[in-house]
Amino acid sequence: MLEGLTRQQIAKRVAQDIPDGYYVNLGIGIPTLISRYLPKDKDVILHTENGIVGMGSGDPDAPLDLDLINASKEPVSLLPGSSITDHVVSFAMMRGGHLDLTVLGAFQVSQDGDLANWDTGAVGTIPAVGGAMDLVAGAKQLFVTMDHVTRDGQPKIVSQCNYPLTGKGVVNRIYTDLAIIEVLPEGLLVTAMIEGMDFPQLQALTGCPLGISPDCTVLRPS
Repeated sequence: MLEGLTRQQIAKRVAQDIPDGYYVNLGIGIPTLISRYLPKDKDVILHTENGIVGMGSGDPDAPLDLDLINASKEPVSLLPGSSITDHVVSFAMMRGGHLDLTVLGAFQVSQDGDLANWDTGAVGTIPAVGGAMDLVAGAKQLFVTMDHVTRDGQPKIVSQCNYPLTGKGVVNRIYTDLAIIEVLPEGLLVTAMIEGMDFPQLQALTGCPLGISPDCTVLRPS
């Protein structure tokens, strides 16, 4: 099997695709890495559900300051013009449609854009929905970042999710280690694939039908 993009490379690509001026919430996992790769010439305002608007990336090697962390309990910084709110205001931003985009991880995404990202039902795991349901209900757009298949090779993009749903029909775009896929009313459309992969290979690793854009581009590690 071809070697896919790393978590850092996925995050870097998402960062490049976020439009200037967007208010964005970054979820746990790969999404938290995105703040490191936002272009300096873009004015992207990061929101974290524990109450920061205007968050910057933190220094992972610095002593942890529990007053400056994101919802993943990772160190962050305050950019000029940032503000701190309580949970009520923070969640009102999420639920009230004030976020242009949220980026979340996922256990599964369906061909209809359904998202499952908080519980697999596996023995010993602790379900953790956090603010994900509020985010997917309130954000204007939702991008998902994840591996294309599970550790044992099972598709994570499926015809129908068999894990508890976070939201129905909420995903707009999927970024995996193998491809970028748009979720459209007529189905899933591949717009980019990693170098060396062909469409039949990608389809074989996906649990539902895919279409391919005539303008499909090549993803190269950078």
